[in-house]
Amino acid sequence: MTIRPKDLPNLEDLSAAELRSLVVSLLETVAQLEARVAALTDENARLKGLKGRPNLKPSGMEKGTDPLPAASGKTDRPPRRQAPPKSARLLVDEDRVVPLSPQPDWRFKGFKVYTVQDLVVETRVVRYWRRCYRTPEGRLVIAPLPPEVQGHFGPNLVRHLLSQHYQCRVTMPLLQHQLDDFGILISAGQISNLLTKGHDAFHAEKAAVKQAGLETARWISVDDTGARHLGVNGVTTQIGDDRFTSFDTVAAKSRLMFLMTLRGEFQDYVINAAALIYLHEQDAPAFLIERLTAHDGRQFADEDAWTDHLIALGITGAKAVRLASEAAVAGSLDHHGLLHDTVIVSDGAGQFDVLRHGLCWIHAERLIHRLVPVTEAQRAAVALVRHLIWWLYRDLKLYRADPSIRAKAGLKARFDRLFGRTTGFAELDAALARLKRRKTELLVALERPEVPLNTNSSEQDVRDPVTVRKISGSTRSEDGRRGRDTFLSLKKTCQKNAISFWAYLGDRLGITAHGIAPLPDLIRQRAAPKPV
Repeated sequence: MTIRPKDLPNLEDLSAAELRSLVVSLLETVAQLEARVAALTDENARLKGLKGRPNLKPSGMEKGTDPLPAASGKTDRPPRRQAPPKSARLLVDEDRVVPLSPQPDWRFKGFKVYTVQDLVVETRVVRYWRRCYRTPEGRLVIAPLPPEVQGHFGPNLVRHLLSQHYQCRVTMPLLQHQLDDFGILISAGQISNLLTKGHDAFHAEKAAVKQAGLETARWISVDDTGARHLGVNGVTTQIGDDRFTSFDTVAAKSRLMFLMTLRGEFQDYVINAAALIYLHEQDAPAFLIERLTAHDGRQFADEDAWTDHLIALGITGAKAVRLASEAAVAGSLDHHGLLHDTVIVSDGAGQFDVLRHGLCWIHAERLIHRLVPVTEAQRAAVALVRHLIWWLYRDLKLYRADPSIRAKAGLKARFDRLFGRTTGFAELDAALARLKRRKTELLVALERPEVPLNTNSSEQDVRDPVTVRKISGSTRSEDGRRGRDTFLSLKKTCQKNAISFWAYLGDRLGITAHGIAPLPDLIRQRAAPKPV
């Protein structure tokens, strides 16, 4: 539909509904024209032999700065021991001797082992005949079911559904089709219930995993991705290190929401030294700091109590309320022993820039990688700067493996020279100046060598909710949202601790007795000791 100026009706005569309809049609026309202009621009450039819009590829800085593999030939490394065969790790359920009739002159030389792995899938239907008696008073007494029976579907079926859906990403319709082939009579609604309801023990362990991780972490890396819940766009936030992962889907992306996600199951607001330090770091107005300082040491049980306190103090402006709430949540984190001296490494998104923050070098280098130079001089300047950044990044990786005071001073000086240079390419100079202002965050590893230089682990973790979102779409209930966050978190945490997720489910559902310890205990055991 194309509307020309002369076709436009008199806007004064249109109702509100007609005006909205007209605006929608005009926006559709504008979108179509923009797409058409972009297509014609590309076609015109192709016909003229000009370069089209740049198609930027990943910089490859991480792989490009890895140490080169040892050259072929003699090395100083000790000879590698022969690894045992994979079959040695198998638990054999049955041994069978293959018969063979020997000839009279043959001599027995032992056995040659041949291992066969198989998978047995069977459907078992148990029917309980429950005795019923009528008492003299007329009351009907029925024999109770065994304690392991928790419904019409057994724990092995629940384990299979949880593993297939959350680990193998099989959708609910396909699960129903598969179970129908197996001879299981189950509805789509019942599959949804088994996947999302009655998992309070798993939810509690997931919350305890995050709390244990944040209590003991020297560093965490964070990331987020879009998520839809109840038909509304939201955000799934990833938090973790090399021992645990936690996913939390929230309604919006903001600094306050991120701090509340870190706070986890705690709901209180605390005004203490950590809260006041946060206000100073965020350059809060003087009146806000003064009013909250007068109530240092106060703790408020929940959001309602905190809101009433802000109103009593006369703090009602949107910005002031937001800053005060952020500070009080930061105070709650400190009060509960979470994130003490922990570095939060992120891609530089504003909502993650809280507490002690570190910046990912891969994302920082993308500021340079995204530039589109026009002249040969500009291309040469960008190439040189990227080479110097890669060189500095490689030496930072070497420093983390073997830190020293001399190397630290040299790396700081090189950083100042690199990001303080003037190239004459205005956009490049602006990007360098922008990165120089983030020096403390980019060089956090000089003070804390255990902190990673990038957020690659978060990028890998967040692929799970992204893939599930693409395959299964949005969640349509609170149980579904909570179940997805919980089981994706537990699955990733099991992987980081070399635990089979299938064995973990069997252990927690009472099917097997692998003796898998509570995941929070494993996380605390693996925690590096913090300096006193």
